[in-house]
Order: sequence, then structure tokens, then C-alpha cells
Amino acid sequence: MNELRNFFEQNQGRLINKFDHYFDVYERYFSQFRNKKITIVEIGVYQGGSLQMWRNYFGKEATIWGIDIDPRCKSLEEENTHILIGSQEDPQFLKSIIDKIGIIDILIDDGGHTQNQQIISFEELYKQVNPDGGIYLCEDVHTSYMNVYGGGHNRKDSFIEYSKIKVDQLNAHYSEQSSLMVNEITKTTNSIHFYDSIVVFEKKIMTPPSSKMTGDWSFENEINKKTFSEKLKLHLLIRLNKILQSLKLKGIFINEMLSLSNKK
Repeated sequence: MNELRNFFEQNQGRLINKFDHYFDVYERYFSQFRNKKITIVEIGVYQGGSLQMWRNYFGKEATIWGIDIDPRCKSLEEENTHILIGSQEDPQFLKSIIDKIGIIDILIDDGGHTQNQQIISFEELYKQVNPDGGIYLCEDVHTSYMNVYGGGHNRKDSFIEYSKIKVDQLNAHYSEQSSLMVNEITKTTNSIHFYDSIVVFEKKIMTPPSSKMTGDWSFENEINKKTFSEKLKLHLLIRLNKILQSLKLKGIFINEMLSLSNKK
């Protein structure tokens, strides 16, 4: 049974507004944190119902922080549930609360849902998420496809397009182009997951990838059997692929090209 969904369905407290499929995503990432001494931040207090839901789910040891631009939300504070008033679109405000909140184990962005708000919040607060397994969850990212929120399919600077770039950065260790270099996302992000209207970032201190081989060859290494002519062709094809890449053109599958040339 999904206890968050159960709480939501039986809720008679403060108003909560959620898509039903969110609860399966919450359960997948949040269940490991239950009944632990953790810090949770939710951007977007609204009517305060989700803060009560998190309290019920995570237990009394959790410290919960809500962020909202509406000063009336301050009245919704409860024991070990604190509310800060300010705009998630204001970098200075977000910087000013970092020392007060400290390391964040779970951050849920359920705020204003505009592209600028989501991106600025990520830029300022992702670095505060616990590098040892912390979660940054941005929901309602369907607004990336809605004009009223500054979105639109393939629209530059939507949160979805911004997150797609993070996927490249996740894999930057393998890049052969100066346009994609190892950065903090590469060093501190274990995975990025896309769901219907949700993007989840899992943090972990990452070491540069390494690989090795164990066991014995079953067949002779084909590379060792290539003639000088074949190796020269391989070298030229690699250079050609680099040129095609710089022009954003489709690359050539090297092994396939060598196979075709050998048949002539």
C-alpha cells in the first residue's frame, strides 16, 4: 500500500493538490528516508496540506522547511515545520536561507512552475542537497510545454530542455568535444530520472569511471589481425567522424564502413 496516496485520499486536513501518479514516484525515492533525522524543503506551501502529509509520512524526526511568496503561509508553521517567505525566483533570497536550512536531504520544487523559477531554484539550491544520496525532485514540469508558463515544445530555456543538458553533463567523462566538459553535475549526480511531469536528480559523489577486463579471450582480438591498410582506414574514418560531428551531421559507424570496404 502506498501510504502517501492513502493519506491523500483520506485527507480531511489542509488542502492538497497532486496528480495521482506522483505518489508512486514519491514512494520510490522517499521511502528510504522515513523515520530518520533528515531535512526536507518544499518550495510552494500553498494551503499547507502537503507539509502535513510529509510530516505524517517522514515522522517527527524530520525537519521540514516550506518556502512561499505568500506571507499568509507563515501562519501555517507547526512544530519542527518552518516556513520562509520569499520568491524562489530571487537568487539573493535563496542564498540568504542556505545557512539557516543547512544540508538538504530532500528538495521538492512545487512552486510557481515557471521556467525561470524552476531553473533559478535548481541553480541556487541543488548544491545544498546532500551529496550522499540526497534527492532533488521538480514536479509539474508539464509547464515546460505550456506558453502561459514560458514553455513550449523544444523551447529554449524551458526546465525540460535545461534538464536534458544535465543528462549530457552526467556523461561528460566520455565527451571528446570541448563543448562538454566535466563539471559539478558530473561530479555530484548519480542519476537523472524523467517521469510524466517530474524530473528527479539523485546525488552522489562520483569518481571518474573506470573499466577492466577479467577472464580469457574466447576469440582472437580482431584489432590485432588488421593490416596496416585497414588500420589507416580506421584512423581516417575516425578523423572524418570528427569533422561530421563538428558540422552536426550524422556519423559513420566505423566497423560497418570497414566491413564494406573489405568486400570491394
